[in-house]
Amino acid sequence: MITQDKITDIFCMVDEFSKKFDMEIAKGELISSNGIRRRHRNASLSDGEIMTILIVFHFGTFANFKHYYLHYIRVHLHQDFPDAVSYNRFVELESRVFFKLMFFLKLYAFGRCSGISFVDSTMIPVCHNLRRYANKVFKGMATDGKGTMGWCHGFKLHFTCNDRGEIITFCLTGANVDDRNPKVWNVLAKELYGRLFADRGYISPRLFEDLFKDGIHLVTGIKVNMKNRLMPFWDKIMLRKRFVIECINDMLKNTAKLVHSRHRSINNFLMNLVAALAAYCFYDNKPEALQGYTIEHTRQLVLF
Repeated sequence: MITQDKITDIFCMVDEFSKKFDMEIAKGELISSNGIRRRHRNASLSDGEIMTILIVFHFGTFANFKHYYLHYIRVHLHQDFPDAVSYNRFVELESRVFFKLMFFLKLYAFGRCSGISFVDSTMIPVCHNLRRYANKVFKGMATDGKGTMGWCHGFKLHFTCNDRGEIITFCLTGANVDDRNPKVWNVLAKELYGRLFADRGYISPRLFEDLFKDGIHLVTGIKVNMKNRLMPFWDKIMLRKRFVIECINDMLKNTAKLVHSRHRSINNFLMNLVAALAAYCFYDNKPEALQGYTIEHTRQLVLF
């Protein structure tokens, strides 16, 4: 259960960023091709309030956003959001903060690479497999793909995190896109350096060479039918620390409610995804790979 102080902290940080963002945009105000300035009508709720409402939903208290907005925001938090609009109007206002929330993730919420990174992907189904041919909302966008948990109709989220459990960057693709796809790594590799630990699904000599040229050392386990090879003791230990990114997957799906089949538009799906990632960045219980290790312990492992 999220506390009132936590909601206040989130709002203060988000609202301050929103005001700075608007000031920068106002310096280069958009003008249409015929020389007429574009009109931007203010809503009853500020952009900071909209972003806060979207983020707080993903702290795991409610499973249904409509119930959360009508019975929590407009009732229990009425003093904090006195100008809360109707539910239908709020759904219309969500899309206006999409790019602002993306900039907030990139500049404030996401972590930075520390030289020790982990990569993984997770399926995001948009409907049950038996209803994939009848789904009209994501027709032409969602694809069929097979993961470790079976077939899925929807999308795939590729992301990386550092040793402190902070998300570094992410990429959204169709469910049928391979984890080793070069287009995916054109996005993920921009923020990385040092060692990158992954599971056996990322084994690829070509991917290893491409990343090594960019200063990234890809470390994976070996398959049963592969020859054994020598590996530094430090790499063996850090491969066992991949539970960090697995825990992030679990928190995004079970706590942040990243996956559900109630989307009525692609815009709502993207807003749910971005807000879930933003909410995770405010979690206090992020998993850490080197928790309990001191600097001296780390030096000894590296020297060994």
